Amino acid sequence: MSRLARLCRAMGVGLAVAAATLSMTQVAHAEVTPPDVPKALQPSTGTVFLVGHAKGVQKYTCGAGAKWLSPSVPQADLVDDAGKLIVTHFGGPTWKATDGSAVKGLLPPAGNVPSTSPIPSIPWLLLSTVPADGSATTGLLVGTTSIQRVNTQGGTVPPADQCRAQTLNLVVAVPYKADYYFWK
Repeated sequence: MSRLARLCRAMGVGLAVAAATLSMTQVAHAEVTPPDVPKALQPSTGTVFLVGHAKGVQKYTCGAGAKWLSPSVPQADLVDDAGKLIVTHFGGPTWKATDGSAVKGLLPPAGNVPSTSPIPSIPWLLLSTVPADGSATTGLLVGTTSIQRVNTQGGTVPPADQCRAQTLNLVVAVPYKADYYFWK
């Protein structure tokens, strides 16, 4: 290979590495746009650093007095825009990242407004958070101060007539979708 060919090849590899590095740097520093929400759902401080698109269920238990117990228990997977699993959501309410970091939402919520979905849906929420028991001390969710649940679809309490003395302790899983915005 001639000296000129080697030089051209080296420059091509260098340009490719530089372009890839620039692309990754832009993604790493890309800002997440907060959702457009009512004032009741706006955290007082911080910035959005993560969005997860949830698909799962809200589990309701038929309790004494033939009434559905509140709150429901979530079970959902949150994925990023590329469809990659980033966080699981479960009772507590708790969110656990694939790296082991986890936060727990404080109840009652700091904010609550009805869903804008045309189908009956669980409300939009703003939750303050604390580190979950057993959470990793480093990772994606460390430092999370608030979580917004918006764009909800489904997940509402089952019909009252499905909870009666004969169905005591029955657990009904109601499908839902939502977007979760994580704030630091």
